[in-house]
Amino acid sequence: MKAFYQRLFPFRPLFQWLNHSPTPGADFAQREFAFTLQNDAYLRYQSFATADLLRKQCVALVPARFEIGPVYSANPRDRKTLRKASAFRPLAKELVFDIDMTDYDDIRTCCAGASICARCWTFITMAIKVVDVALREDFGFAHVLWVYSGRRGAHAWVCDRRAREMDDQKRRAVAGYLELLKGGDKGGKKVNVKRPLHPHLDRSLQILRTHFAPDILAGQDPWSTPARAAHLLSLLPPDASLLSALRKKWDSAPTRSSTSRWADIDALASTGVADAKDIGRQLLEAKQDIVLEYSYPRLDAEVSKKLNHLLKAPFCVHPGTGRVCVPIDVSKVEEFDPDEVPTVGRLLGEIDSWDAAHADVQGGEDRGEAGGARKVPDVEKTSLKPYVEFFKAFVAGLLREEKGAKREREAGGTAEGMEF
Repeated sequence: MKAFYQRLFPFRPLFQWLNHSPTPGADFAQREFAFTLQNDAYLRYQSFATADLLRKQCVALVPARFEIGPVYSANPRDRKTLRKASAFRPLAKELVFDIDMTDYDDIRTCCAGASICARCWTFITMAIKVVDVALREDFGFAHVLWVYSGRRGAHAWVCDRRAREMDDQKRRAVAGYLELLKGGDKGGKKVNVKRPLHPHLDRSLQILRTHFAPDILAGQDPWSTPARAAHLLSLLPPDASLLSALRKKWDSAPTRSSTSRWADIDALASTGVADAKDIGRQLLEAKQDIVLEYSYPRLDAEVSKKLNHLLKAPFCVHPGTGRVCVPIDVSKVEEFDPDEVPTVGRLLGEIDSWDAAHADVQGGEDRGEAGGARKVPDVEKTSLKPYVEFFKAFVAGLLREEKGAKREREAGGTAEGMEF
């Protein structure tokens, strides 16, 4: 970990991301950092004026991870010296979202707890797709950074100025807008939505339908046992004749696949066995609710509702897996494979391999076509390079907008934005 902080962690881009400028300012200097040390000690209210000071502290303490909190009205280190407690308050922080695979344990059949595989990772893929498009199209946010949590989930950092300056009430409103699964015990119905569907839910269904057959019905086979099939029946309209016919069919074939059971519902209804005259509409709505229950994002909404909530920094290392918390390119989200994310051990090995292969080059230098030499940064010798480059490009886009908005404010104008 010490070598990782010394040689690979992208402190400079992280500083620019949080500072919203290449020049040191209050956005970074008054930002809270919290360190979890190797002995599980937890140090809150740390702050740093520059990227170099943050790097120096990480190299000295070698934290297992560190978290990022809000920008405060005063330097967090000075909070105890202030005359009034009210003088120390959170002012701004990215709007954040947390998606954790454990929230899917009641519907995923391949893994449980901390374990993940390619089949259940598709739940995270679906969640990123649905939440990302909602943040961009419904709220107009442009700078949304998705980051792999290091084990079984993903975090979203909404970095637009409007998002950073939201108070708790506005954060709760956005989280509530995206929240769908409500209450109910493990076996209860979790989706009850009004018709006609809200445009956000209608759009979400269009996204999720492409995943439902291959990733839910075939990949998870959620109703493969009689007990699970009984739960499916409980989610259908309470038409006694139809439910009885389905129960009879499934009792005669207890190992029937979920894909077949799903098809049986409409097939039996079309034979006229149902009592209700509008069973077609009822089944359509019930099946929409089921698709949403088994594929719609399950957010840890509490993470999003509070301005002062801390969240693990990008590029930290998960202590359990050793994997780096790398950014996820949402335009290629279906290609992202958590098993391919580099570990610290692998990265240090890649540096050693590169150095050995270039041992004949003085000082690890790289000579271009013009004959000039440059020292090759360690990160460029590793599989971490594309993730750091993606992050730098994201930060550059954010800084361009911040610079333009600052120029407009100084000129006496107002940047366009959605009013809440």
